[in-house]
Amino acid sequence: MDELANGQCLCGAVTFQITGPFDSFFLCHCARCRKDSGSAHSANLFSSRATITWLSGQENTRTFRLPGSRHVKCFCMQCGSALPFAQPDDGGIVVPAGSLDSRVEIRPDAHICFASRAEWDDDLAALDKIDGLPG
Repeated sequence: MDELANGQCLCGAVTFQITGPFDSFFLCHCARCRKDSGSAHSANLFSSRATITWLSGQENTRTFRLPGSRHVKCFCMQCGSALPFAQPDDGGIVVPAGSLDSRVEIRPDAHICFASRAEWDDDLAALDKIDGLPG
């Protein structure tokens, strides 16, 4: 039986299903991924065999390809949430881990482009952990 994962954007306008296994899971710290995630890194799952089925709202998706690079971002036009996309060069797919509602069964394989991380992204595990908003 094929592995299935369901996901959606923040506003719910776009829903999708991923059919097939994930090959790898990377946390990328390059400047491009930091820019498009607005965070310390992107968290993307990769698959050479899985497929994306858009369940609703595909017309609300847009894909941005950074000229002169392999950097791609698919997003919801309504809320801006990151969404899966097919890689143009090899036919595989990239799925932003945070876009999935299903449990992610694999752990990240590695931090990549780690030397490019933001200057404030050092020893973050040592910070206080708060289960809700700070009071």
